[in-house]
Amino acid sequence: MGSIRSSENTVKTPIFLNSANKKMYLFLLVLTIAVFTGFQGWRTLFNNFAVEVALIQGHEVGLIQSVREIPGFLALLVIYLLFLFKEHTLAALSVLVMGLGVGLTGFFPTFTGLLITTLLMSFGFHFFETLNQSLTLQYFSIHQAPLVFGRLRSIAAVTSILVGLGILGLSAFFDYQMIFVVLTAVTLTGGLWCLFQDPVDHALPLQKKEMIFRKKYWLFYLLTFFAGARRQIFIAFAVFLLVKHFHFSIQAVTVLFVFNQAVNIFVAPMVGRAINRFGERPVLSVEYGALILVFLTYAYSQSAVLVVIMYIFDHIVFNCAMAIRTFFQKIAAPEDIAPSMAMGFTINHIAAVVLPVLGGFLWLFNYQLVFLCGVLLSVCSLILVQAIPARVKLAGKMP
Repeated sequence: MGSIRSSENTVKTPIFLNSANKKMYLFLLVLTIAVFTGFQGWRTLFNNFAVEVALIQGHEVGLIQSVREIPGFLALLVIYLLFLFKEHTLAALSVLVMGLGVGLTGFFPTFTGLLITTLLMSFGFHFFETLNQSLTLQYFSIHQAPLVFGRLRSIAAVTSILVGLGILGLSAFFDYQMIFVVLTAVTLTGGLWCLFQDPVDHALPLQKKEMIFRKKYWLFYLLTFFAGARRQIFIAFAVFLLVKHFHFSIQAVTVLFVFNQAVNIFVAPMVGRAINRFGERPVLSVEYGALILVFLTYAYSQSAVLVVIMYIFDHIVFNCAMAIRTFFQKIAAPEDIAPSMAMGFTINHIAAVVLPVLGGFLWLFNYQLVFLCGVLLSVCSLILVQAIPARVKLAGKMP
């Protein structure tokens, strides 16, 4: 029997053991910087661009956000694309597609234009995230993977801060269109560099190139489903609440994003270490318990300051979601990782495709209903996570 909790020696386990690990880490690091340059920039600009330039309303935002999640729902296509491309090559190509979608956004300031460019950006982003998680779980041990996830999230946070500061500076001189172009130039550069790299370790087990759905992974599937559902409420409507209800400017939203990422530079690695020390169940219980409070505040508070504090808190505890993937790594057969990450992304986005549209229409009646749905989903997740055992049988892995 292996323990979710780790010994003191486990906590001090170094991230890298061999040259293959180092090459893959560098590969994922560059792609992470490229992806979050584009995605964080898009995310920072989108709500203000949509309201100020495209002149769209709340229900239209909900529809666009639902369209944005369709590629996540179609993440199973990654399994079949692996017949045509190597896994790391497909990851680099996904980043290039994402960058193209970000760059085109500023040229199509209409509802239809935002639908199309968001869909393109999202295909690249979600396919990359599927492959990023798969490669991390394949190349790093059960004790290293949480540390790598935490380190890469920290790098993503630093990147996001630089992007936010860059947007603050650029917004004083350039319009939205030019800022989108600058962001995509950085993203495409990183993606092109990685396209010509070969970080593969041929000694690793070959991944199955078929759709799998196993009964023994039921808890991973359910946790993934509810995590995707409640997370979409935050992504689609938390910032929109600040812009629409509390009238935040693009500068205010950007400062908020920068502050969040500054906090995550330190928090994300701490969460990775906490998973090794305490296990997945306590870490996820903290996240879901906190989210109940966060969504209640979004629903009922009329204080912009309190809502901002809860938004920052929400961003902090979201780091705990990596524990769902590390739990799966411990119970999964090594050859199931790539297809299961694709399956997980699809499950994660089943509700995500529907909820933003539903939330958009609920917003027309009462915006509080949107966030009360988040409370309900968080309660369900908190109950489910108690089914994670304190000790799990490792699926034939070296500890």
